[in-house]
Amino acid sequence: MFCGIFLPLFVVLPCGWQLTSGSELLRNESGVRVGMAGRWSENNNNDECDLVMNYSVADRCAFVKKTPDCSMEDGFINYLEVAFCLLPPNLTPLTISFCIIWLFFLFIILGLTASKFFCPNLSAISSSLRLTHNVAGVTFLALGNGAPDIFSAIAAFSHPHTAGLAVGALFGAGIFVTTVVAGSVALVKPFAVASRPFLRDVIFYMVAVFWTFLILYRGTVTLGETLGYLGLYVLYVVIVIISAFIYNRQKYSDNTSVQNVTHVPDFHSSDSSDDDVPCLTGRSIHQEYESEYRPLLPYSESTSQILLSSLNPVDNRRWRRKSWKWKVLKVFKTPLEVLLLLCIPVVDPDKEDRNWRRPLNCLHLITAPLVCVLVFQSGAYGNYMIQGQFPLWLLFLLLGLFVSAIVFCSTSNDCPPRYHSFFALLGFVVSAVLISAAASEVVSLLHMLGVVLRLSNTVLGLTLLAWGNSIGDCFSDITIARQGYPRMAISACFGGIIFNMLFGVGLGCLVQMLQTHADVQVEPEGLLTWILAGSLGLSLVLSFVIVPLCRFHLGRAYGIFLLIFYVIFLIIALLTEFGKIRVT
Repeated sequence: MFCGIFLPLFVVLPCGWQLTSGSELLRNESGVRVGMAGRWSENNNNDECDLVMNYSVADRCAFVKKTPDCSMEDGFINYLEVAFCLLPPNLTPLTISFCIIWLFFLFIILGLTASKFFCPNLSAISSSLRLTHNVAGVTFLALGNGAPDIFSAIAAFSHPHTAGLAVGALFGAGIFVTTVVAGSVALVKPFAVASRPFLRDVIFYMVAVFWTFLILYRGTVTLGETLGYLGLYVLYVVIVIISAFIYNRQKYSDNTSVQNVTHVPDFHSSDSSDDDVPCLTGRSIHQEYESEYRPLLPYSESTSQILLSSLNPVDNRRWRRKSWKWKVLKVFKTPLEVLLLLCIPVVDPDKEDRNWRRPLNCLHLITAPLVCVLVFQSGAYGNYMIQGQFPLWLLFLLLGLFVSAIVFCSTSNDCPPRYHSFFALLGFVVSAVLISAAASEVVSLLHMLGVVLRLSNTVLGLTLLAWGNSIGDCFSDITIARQGYPRMAISACFGGIIFNMLFGVGLGCLVQMLQTHADVQVEPEGLLTWILAGSLGLSLVLSFVIVPLCRFHLGRAYGIFLLIFYVIFLIIALLTEFGKIRVT
């Protein structure tokens, strides 16, 4: 899937390079003189980093190192220096190829951390707080599945020239989910959607899109608008809760049959968030699997056996059932899963022991805080010295060893302690830090690809970043629809993206305001941004009109229409990016 996305980049790459002789003047697209190929002066230090492709191949490394705009503060790696300075200039295509493979690996890190660690711990936290399914669905579980989009938006809003990535990704993911995913669900399983929840979700999303459109038009986001974004989502959550309460009261007062109650639970309407669907579905499957292979006679494992089995992400019985494609991907992900298992605790309230693994959980008390210190804000605190003498990471290591020793001596292998729910909070924090770090790397890497390929941040956001963050939702929603739950799947197409849009923009701008103590500046990237916003708004308006006219029945014709709409949008966006469509 990702190979099909990334292969066209290799075709575009050589076309963007300008190999010129030493006596030829280079000019940028606006006709402004840049300099002589083969030499340039120190006065160019304040130039935009996008101008690096206007220099000769031999001068690009020096330009990147001496231009302040090319120094990427976010992320562990300066990908522009990697692209132009790591290998000789004639091997730059090879370097870009390695970067694209690394981008694929970062998407795997994002998806794996969110699905295997972030989302389960959020489910455990919501269970510990005894939240209802509706509240958990539109808060904790929505955050679980939307974590890659949220953290990518926060990372992109950290700089005005990468804000286009956030806008492109949020709008691009919105169009992708509401057209491709929703259309695929309608093709796989035609059904009648719940009318009032559908209209509620579409209206809220249209308001969010229109509000974002106004912000892009003004180019500035104030503190009031940022708080308004977050407040709008709080209003959405309140309406969801009230709607579920009214629906349950009506159902109880009407004395509906047991068959109707079991056939239309809360999760089948969009009164609950779509984001809890993958977690709940996977949880029920896991329960059936555990009951099927539960041992007949009880037995106890030693501490070392528990540790080794806990660090093994491959189940031999499941391995025999799966296809060869799944096995190849599993082999590729296994080393990463082992590393994550060493750092992130997972609490499962549906298991009898709540996934208590005494030796591994005690190890988590050492590794988890250490990972947070070394990874938080791209390693900014990794070398921090307390009063210039004592390393911060060493303090966390000693504290972790002390607490781990106490827990290990005061607990047993068989029974989880009363404070076991604390490990869910710890796992939530560590996975959030890792997702944030991976999202920052994705944003920095995509910005480098935009510079090298002469693509705008907006088109990178609406294609690579949006596809990478939405591909998991696409497969899970289609699978849920095939299992006979299309209402769950269609709820996923709207509830989750409302959360991503409002929290992605609101939280991203709020974090930036807290750091700079100023309004956030957003730089729209020309006609493409308006095409993106207009297309998303048009798709929502058409769904708002067509679905009621079809009596809220989503059939295959509607699914084909949505897929065609996305193809037309993508063609127009790419033609605009490459200058075939422009404002006269």
